[in-house]
Amino acid sequence: MAPIRESVQIGDYGNVSTRKRVIFNLYPSATRHLRKISKMEESVNFVNGYNKVEPNDDESSVIPCQSPSPKRRRTVAAIITLTLFAIIIGAIISAALVHRSHTNPPESKQSSTIKSIKSIKAVCAVTQHPESCFTDISSINSGRFVDPEMIFNLTVQLATNELTNISSLPKTLISKSNDLRTGTALRDCASLFDDALSQMSRSVESMTVLTEEKMADLKTWISAAMTDLETCVDGLEEMGSTDVDEVKMKMQRSIELMSDCLAILANLDAILDRFGLHLH
Repeated sequence: MAPIRESVQIGDYGNVSTRKRVIFNLYPSATRHLRKISKMEESVNFVNGYNKVEPNDDESSVIPCQSPSPKRRRTVAAIITLTLFAIIIGAIISAALVHRSHTNPPESKQSSTIKSIKSIKAVCAVTQHPESCFTDISSINSGRFVDPEMIFNLTVQLATNELTNISSLPKTLISKSNDLRTGTALRDCASLFDDALSQMSRSVESMTVLTEEKMADLKTWISAAMTDLETCVDGLEEMGSTDVDEVKMKMQRSIELMSDCLAILANLDAILDRFGLHLH
């Protein structure tokens, strides 16, 4: 019985130009041998061709790598340039605005400051010490208040603060004095200073809502505080105390501020009318 032949399709043997596969009719033993050779060849080709793309006979299917056209490059460059230019201009404008805000205050703030100065001058004009009154109030006002009533409030606070600063003066002098009569007069002064400070503190507390009745009370309290200080000086002078000059000098500012408070209080209605205002 003749051996059975088997048709086997093996690679591209013997037909390189046409790249078509050739069919061989071989005996089974030869066929198996060729199959082993073919598998080995495929394994080698797989290893050698890993991650490689086989060339395609159809050249039209290959997509070339195109670089951006000159027109596109010019467009991108123009966009980048304009963006940088806008950033620079924005930074310059911002810096100019910040500088202007620091060098030129807003008009509303300037207007408020001018009105405040006019109000302070009008209020201090009725006092016996207009210049020192204006300087003292301006130093703590900073253009915040333009209402004469509020400026009067500041004057009362100034007088109270000044009195607080010297309230311990009599006790300090007592500790240094060896004269019995002077010591007695200084102890009276200490009591009078305490009462004066109490009167001024009460005046400050009553300033929240100023009415005609409160104005009368303020006049009484501030006058009483001022009288306390003057009585202290009179007592020291009667005793022939050597401390009287120091006490006079240190309480002078407090007495001036209290005097200003009483003068403003007496003319407050007229000052408010001048500004077209009324008591709150």
